[in-house]
Amino acid sequence: MPKRPSSDEVTKVLRRHGFVLVSQKGSHAKYRRTGTPSRTVIVPMGRKNLLVGTFHSIIEQAGLTEDDF
Repeated sequence: MPKRPSSDEVTKVLRRHGFVLVSQKGSHAKYRRTGTPSRTVIVPMGRKNLLVGTFHSIIEQAGLTEDDF
């Protein structure tokens, strides 16, 4: 992975894959995709570059791959 994505880039990709904003409390937003299987993803907002572990956790929660980003 050459570049770590920002929170804004991650949310754009999540929206393209059918996730919608459910709620935001403080600096974390909750995105959900309904259907089979339904998925919930928590994204820290306002970050220029997400940490590698955080980014991989978001990918796993969303059921996506790095290629989607």
